[in-house]
Amino acid sequence: MQNNNPIGIFDSGIGGTSIWQEIHHLLPGESTIYLADSKNAPYGQKSKEEIIALSEKNTEYLLNMNSKLIVVACNTATTNAIKELREKYDVPFIGIEPAIKPAALNSTTQTIGVLATRGTLSSDLFNKAVALHHQTKIIEQIGHGLVQLIENGDIDSPEMNELLQTYLTPMIEANIDYLVLGCSHYPYLIPQIKKILPAHIKIIDSGEAVARQTRNILQEKVGFSNVKVVKNVFYTNAAPKVLNDILNNSYEVLFKDF
Repeated sequence: MQNNNPIGIFDSGIGGTSIWQEIHHLLPGESTIYLADSKNAPYGQKSKEEIIALSEKNTEYLLNMNSKLIVVACNTATTNAIKELREKYDVPFIGIEPAIKPAALNSTTQTIGVLATRGTLSSDLFNKAVALHHQTKIIEQIGHGLVQLIENGDIDSPEMNELLQTYLTPMIEANIDYLVLGCSHYPYLIPQIKKILPAHIKIIDSGEAVARQTRNILQEKVGFSNVKVVKNVFYTNAAPKVLNDILNNSYEVLFKDF
């Protein structure tokens, strides 16, 4: 199968670019359209109804630009809205969920930590995943304030380090050996997190798994692209400089009030 239309990707802001990087690395021949809904970030503090409405708005924007599949590069949107998106739109959706399963299966202390938004931790999808691993102690922590600091470009700030110390110290004391990052923004915090965690604690996120699933769906249902010139375009409705900076000013970033 061949399909030269782009892959559509959306997130509540710039964090989903961590997922985009994994997709682009695995599928460099595919064009992509990325939506950073930064003016509505963070989604994790919103109601389920608000999250569904925002996810539908983003989906329709991407469909209007002929996206052949849509990656919901946001844990909160996936856990709260992907069921409704799949029921409403006739296009494949790929979601992102906290990587609880590999962490729980590989933990030797039978204790793992999950750092995520309130919207993810309170969702039915997340709690069903937790219930499947009842033999593992799961330390849940809402990352209050982290997404907003990342969206503001304050990744290396003293305030960020203070918040991370506050959130991670109880997990260390509880003897976790895996930390699951349950928000697509959080991989950008790995350098700071590594300074706080003991070396034996492994950090795990969902980026590679999402990229592999994207490849699978292209192969099985949608079709790969064979365009000679790949185009990767990024849209944001707030703070284009922050998105430019996170992409090292290497791609086209456009401001759109979507």
